[in-house]
Amino acid sequence: MQHLDDATRTELEAAAFRRLLHHLDEHKEVQNIDLMILADFCRNCLSKWLVAAADERGADLDYDAAREYVYGMPYAEWKAKYQQDATPEQTAAFEARQAEKREQKDA
Repeated sequence: MQHLDDATRTELEAAAFRRLLHHLDEHKEVQNIDLMILADFCRNCLSKWLVAAADERGADLDYDAAREYVYGMPYAEWKAKYQQDATPEQTAAFEARQAEKREQKDA
């Protein structure tokens, strides 16, 4: 993508991000813990990254507004409708992932 000008690259990146949000919205059955286990990020991470990007640019975006954008609705509503309790297997996999990350950091 180095051959693209900055504006076009930014537009493509933004379109891909919007498509990612749409894809996550179409797959609400994919829980945040699943994303954390497999990819080490979740919808809340995306929200935090949006807030950080806004801060870097001097734009005003609070975390709740960013989460509403990412989730497509207020977070409390999404959580009540779609979030499931983590299974013991998910919790164990998440804890193993975190332990692996700590080991890699300490190595």
